[in-house]
Amino acid sequence: MSQFWSPGVRELTPYVPGEQPADQVIKLNTNENPYAPAPGVGEVLRDYATSHLRLYPDPASTALCQALARTYEVTDDSVFAGNGSDEILAFAFQAFFRHGAPLDVPDITYSFYPVYARLYDVELRQHPLNEKWEVDLEALASADDRSGIIFANPNAPTGHAHTLAALETLLRRVTDRVVLVDEAYVDFGAESAAPLTERYPNLLVTGTFSKSRSLAGIRLGYAIGSPELIEGLKRIKDSFNSYPVDRLAERAGIAALEDTEHFHACRDSVIATRERTRMRLETLGFNVLPSEANFLFAKHATLDGGQLFAGLRKRGILVRHFDKAGLSNFLRISIGTDDEMDTLIETLEVLCI
Repeated sequence: MSQFWSPGVRELTPYVPGEQPADQVIKLNTNENPYAPAPGVGEVLRDYATSHLRLYPDPASTALCQALARTYEVTDDSVFAGNGSDEILAFAFQAFFRHGAPLDVPDITYSFYPVYARLYDVELRQHPLNEKWEVDLEALASADDRSGIIFANPNAPTGHAHTLAALETLLRRVTDRVVLVDEAYVDFGAESAAPLTERYPNLLVTGTFSKSRSLAGIRLGYAIGSPELIEGLKRIKDSFNSYPVDRLAERAGIAALEDTEHFHACRDSVIATRERTRMRLETLGFNVLPSEANFLFAKHATLDGGQLFAGLRKRGILVRHFDKAGLSNFLRISIGTDDEMDTLIETLEVLCI
């Protein structure tokens, strides 16, 4: 550790992203979309006048927020845009969860939450998943002292999603602090909680263009909530970086939102491939958790997850392995193209002999 680091930096355990190899591999480790973005995104990139890049972008990302408001049928002042949902989550931790009380989270969920909690000095109160590997909403709502609640729906890395009715039951009980629902994977089979934001002013929904919109390389995210929550995010943003979304990313995001036919076709293809892959994994002896995301979370009945991970990697197939208690035998497998998933299954057939 460097002598120049502050004590806070010394104590951090940074988030570890999935490997991004330079070599040609079948990449099923970071939940990227296997299909290209909407054709209109390509047109934006091809035709954009570079002379515009000498100017700062719109600090409010007005056009993008308006497009998001149309997509989710909310008012313009209920939308916030940022450089990926991770940036917006960081803003939310600063804006809403620093109340000197614990933040309630599942113990198995997106691993960036503990990183932000440590960075922004927010105490975490972790709740185990239930016996079905589902986020326990009853447990999250049970405590009286809290700085807020945050969870992913569908959850990562398990893939389960709660219904809107279940989320509304939680929101009826928790009214005093922000409930943040992270919807990075919602388009692959779950229902967005965005409509509930009109009735519950403490609900903040975050989303990303990285998954179902195939724009992981641009870094674009959004939040939907009551105007007072959006104003809280803006206060943090304008105290940190008042120009968060660049001009080109904004135009690309709008093009992605407008092509609903392409969006539905890619989403439906991912879902169909996911279900086909789930059945084939089960025939090979895997226990596969039900998923409403663009990945599967699976463990073999007898074989070690770490060894399967290493065997796949040696053969040019990357999946995600979490080497921690309770998860070490599981593999998180992103859904790729049909050809990529066929190769995965064929390789596992060899490894599982």
